Amino acid sequence: MSKKLQGDLTDKLFEAILLLRNKEECYSFFEDVGTIAEIKAFAQRLEVAKMLDQGKTYREIHENTGASEATISRVSRSLNYGADGYRLILERLRENAEGESK
Repeated sequence: MSKKLQGDLTDKLFEAILLLRNKEECYSFFEDVGTIAEIKAFAQRLEVAKMLDQGKTYREIHENTGASEATISRVSRSLNYGADGYRLILERLRENAEGESK
């Protein structure tokens, strides 16, 4: 966990996020908390991480998401050297998808 990110206010934000119960509540909260561009940027980065994890090339990722090479590179660096947040959520998304397909 990054000491630069960690703090009382950040803890409270994450605790609040953990109280959201469904997708609709997430939409309401995040629309109030961030700009549409910020939320779409987070969504794009998650999709980039998913595609990198699937072995897609930077070109394929750019063509499918519109992400810049800098964004793709930043996400790749996080996947390989970060705090494993992307890895954690990608694994949980896979588990969720497998559970839904049964």
